[in-house]
Amino acid sequence: MSSVFTKIINGEIPCYKIYEDDKTLAFLDIHPETKGHTLVIPKNEVDKIYELPDEEYQALMATVKKLSLHMEKVLGVRTLWKVVGTDVPHAHVHLLPYDETWTYGRTLELTPEEFESIRAQLAL
Repeated sequence: MSSVFTKIINGEIPCYKIYEDDKTLAFLDIHPETKGHTLVIPKNEVDKIYELPDEEYQALMATVKKLSLHMEKVLGVRTLWKVVGTDVPHAHVHLLPYDETWTYGRTLELTPEEFESIRAQLAL
């Protein structure tokens, strides 16, 4: 059975895509903790990051770094990384633009127009 992330990769579920290459995909989290909250995933469905083959792990982390630097440049704030691994059984890294009002577990309610505006701002 495919994870929700694999369904996004396969185009079965839409997303607000920020970046894609042959090994990774990055898109806005639909339950964001901060504006710009992005998920970076490997295209290979593996439950835990440390189960990825070395080349795919390195590709994932290269994308995380690339997007973090881009987000900081565009938004002018630090980018926080979270690796939790309990919500979806598909390795992923959360990138959260720093917001001093952030609290763990908070979810923002954004309109489709707000998501699209953020996507356009962060797309690489």
